[in-house]
Amino acid sequence: MGLCSDRWITRMAREHGMIEPFEDRQVRQGVISYGVSSYGYDMRVAREFRIFTNVLNSIVDPKAFDPKSFVEFEGDVCIVPPNSFALARSVEYFRIPRDVLTITVGKSTYARCGIITNVTPFEPEWEGYVTLEISNTTPLPAKIYANEGIAQVVFFTGDEPPEVSYGDKKGKYQGQHGVTLPRI
Repeated sequence: MGLCSDRWITRMAREHGMIEPFEDRQVRQGVISYGVSSYGYDMRVAREFRIFTNVLNSIVDPKAFDPKSFVEFEGDVCIVPPNSFALARSVEYFRIPRDVLTITVGKSTYARCGIITNVTPFEPEWEGYVTLEISNTTPLPAKIYANEGIAQVVFFTGDEPPEVSYGDKKGKYQGQHGVTLPRI
């Protein structure tokens, strides 16, 4: 198993459409950085958000999540309420090769402000826009900037392809578009 370099990420994006749109350098000037880096790809957050609200006094249940627990918002800046979270999606569409698994970690610029981004691994042959969970752990409102970096994707190649991939299983989040709520 190996950690994949910027050269590998760039080749896979250009030749196999692994990341679209793909930024072949790290954009940093005046923005939270995004694009390819030494051993990863800093994805951007799109303008579509679903901000969690508990005005209905609901119980959070991953097996029966009430979509009315969110307020839909579209804009260049999303304000996440104190001690709450928002769901968003990536600007980039990912197509993960059969012998690759990714791990995603939040950008340190946000983490240093108490804003945590959670994403599960992208399994072999998963594809789609990434649904991001952005938590504001602070007692103050927090700003999230659309079309700027939000999290870094790190790619690992396996020593051999898996027997069964996410694509083979026809996973429930395969090919997702937009912000996708929990599914059973």
